[in-house]
Amino acid sequence: MEKIYAALMTAFDEDGNIDEKGTREIIRHDIDQEKVDGLYVGGSTGENFMLGTDEKKEIFRIAWDEAKNSGVDLIAQVGSPNLHEAKYLAKYVTTELGFKTISAVTPFYYNFSFDEIKHYYDEIVKDVDAHLIIYSIPALTGVSLSLDNFAKLFENPKIIGVKYTNADFYLLERIRDRFPDKLILSGFDEMLLPALALGVNGCIGSTFNINAKKVREEIKAFDEGDMEKARNLQHESNDLITDLLDNGIYPSLKLVLEHMGVHAGFTREPMAHASEKVIKGADEIYNKYFA
Repeated sequence: MEKIYAALMTAFDEDGNIDEKGTREIIRHDIDQEKVDGLYVGGSTGENFMLGTDEKKEIFRIAWDEAKNSGVDLIAQVGSPNLHEAKYLAKYVTTELGFKTISAVTPFYYNFSFDEIKHYYDEIVKDVDAHLIIYSIPALTGVSLSLDNFAKLFENPKIIGVKYTNADFYLLERIRDRFPDKLILSGFDEMLLPALALGVNGCIGSTFNINAKKVREEIKAFDEGDMEKARNLQHESNDLITDLLDNGIYPSLKLVLEHMGVHAGFTREPMAHASEKVIKGADEIYNKYFA
């Protein structure tokens, strides 16, 4: 069965401080209303790369405390260009909390060599009792891993798969064929259907905070061979995604969640707070797709 993971959002107050109550409300909404199979904590959707180490720890603590007894999978994204921070967070989430699966974005900005990238992943998992999922998102990191690169990374038995946020479906097919036992989670909400056709094990998405039920319908239709229904559902989701992107995806997701009774708070600077135009656009999105 393909699993659906929400890329967890973080609620902030107007001054940019973590809003614990709001973040817990998002978690409960994802689990109780959207019925996700898991949460991907500390990714870009959670505005992670604008947080300090202690703030990242706080998000992991909140997510673990709120969701640990809910029967959902929990993945902690601990990656950072700062390897010391990544290793510290990996130990924190596995030893002081209880995460069994971690993830790490490829180290970015400095144009690291593959040997440096491999060292980074080997070091993160070396001293922790956990499995790791590579977070590959070339469009934002500038790091493109080849099939042979994945083969070398997968030589480490603790590295069990990849969050594949990449539009290269040729490479995805090659990875699926060469590594049938590795976990592949699709990371592009708008490309779920072709990813399903290539045999991914599930999906992680930002819009699943509000749209997971439709995504589950799409997966069910695909599994039952009803391609027309699956295509129609992907089309409907892509209409929603287009409107969210056009309106500003992070503030729009939070504003739609507010309509759903979830205090999702504000985005964190340097992301701009929602303007009146964005607020109006989010109202229209909610009324169009969810009212």
